[in-house]
Amino acid sequence: MAEQQRISSDDAAQAKLVPVARMRKSIPILAPHASDSALAIAKDTPVIRLALDARLQKVLEPLAHDRAVALGPNVSVAIMVVDNESGDVLAHVGSADYFDFSRAGQVDMTRAVRSPGSTLKPFIYGLAFEDGFVHPESLIDDRPIRFGSYAPENFDQTFQGTVPVRKALQLSLNVPAIALLDRVGASRLAARLRQAGASLVLPKDEAPGLAMGLGGVGVTLQDLALLYAGLPRLGTTRPLREIMGDGDEQRDPLRLMDQVAAWQVGNVLMGTPPPENAAAGRIAFKTGTSYGYRDAWSVGFDGHMTIAVWVGRPDGAPVPGLIGRVAAAPILFDAFARTGKLPAALPKPPKGALVASNAKLPLPLRRFRPFGELVRAGGEQAPHIQFPLNGSRIEVDRAGSADGSAMSVKVAGAVLPMTMLVNGTAVGQIDGRRQRLIDPPGPGFARLTVIDATGAADTVVVRIQ
Repeated sequence: MAEQQRISSDDAAQAKLVPVARMRKSIPILAPHASDSALAIAKDTPVIRLALDARLQKVLEPLAHDRAVALGPNVSVAIMVVDNESGDVLAHVGSADYFDFSRAGQVDMTRAVRSPGSTLKPFIYGLAFEDGFVHPESLIDDRPIRFGSYAPENFDQTFQGTVPVRKALQLSLNVPAIALLDRVGASRLAARLRQAGASLVLPKDEAPGLAMGLGGVGVTLQDLALLYAGLPRLGTTRPLREIMGDGDEQRDPLRLMDQVAAWQVGNVLMGTPPPENAAAGRIAFKTGTSYGYRDAWSVGFDGHMTIAVWVGRPDGAPVPGLIGRVAAAPILFDAFARTGKLPAALPKPPKGALVASNAKLPLPLRRFRPFGELVRAGGEQAPHIQFPLNGSRIEVDRAGSADGSAMSVKVAGAVLPMTMLVNGTAVGQIDGRRQRLIDPPGPGFARLTVIDATGAADTVVVRIQ
């Protein structure tokens, strides 16, 4: 260079005095899984801008690595951080170590389909709140029960008796969740989650069933982050975005549940007991453990961001003692701490939210009762909608009639007079024969409710086609 007069002879002399490194240094690397994915999607783009927060990514990658090493050989950790409002992915940690072959480091576990354990339970409760047949302060039984040949048990194989719905979700009790799912409908839950943007994977030729409430379905960490971010957004989700400028025109909000139900779920999850040595009431979160200790999950949110954590072996082998609350929840709380920000407050109660103790709830909301278990009010049976059946499908022609005539609603029991409501709007009284003809609403799910003179009520949800 000196001979070609590109540098001066003095500069060349000084350069020769600098020692040459005798070993290769590691090439800087950050967010390798997100980079791989972006390069595969935007192949011919000269510059790809990601939504990732480099500072946050830099502190979460060592967290995943250190916790995986502490948990044992072959264990990996994945972390996803999402901005609630925009749906932008702020951090994407696909594995504990990209170059650790023993942990299958180059497999992006945020995109792997795994059993979610109990992490779908909040959405069961959300639909139950939306349907109006249960409230966070309602009482619900946690006792041995059988649904055909299916008899769910709690993780610790004990039962709590009668508990508030709030406590049932916070303690992740299985029987109350399945009882509510039986009332909500597994197919409706699956349809709502798919409508919100999540991809659920069921065994071949299998229809959604009650077992999906306890993890009997496949889902990815990315989709769980998307769904949970819809709760602080008060019931709407936005498709996740990692590549800036990619698909902005297709990122309209998608419906998850109504505002009041989403707020109630978030309010309940805020009271979930935190892991050991963690502060309570800082973030709303839920944990999950899949069958056979194969996957441990923890997903939490504040008013600003949602963080989802998965722990397990990429090859799907069991890890004895791998429990969401013990393995994944501490990572979740540590991840929130490493953001460097105090937890942001959740939204305030939306208009129409009923905040009351159990004693001040309307009579039908004070205690949840499964189908077929009628309460007595004033010596009479509570109302029970006999037709249409809950979860049934009703064909409606273009003129808005069912099978060429108005839809009939038939009720048993109750104290007259009775009021009929369709999707929360009163449509008139039910006659002395305890039936009424109504004009079916538009296509989609419809909630039919009857309330008798004592305030007792019954609700069914049908699908209008």
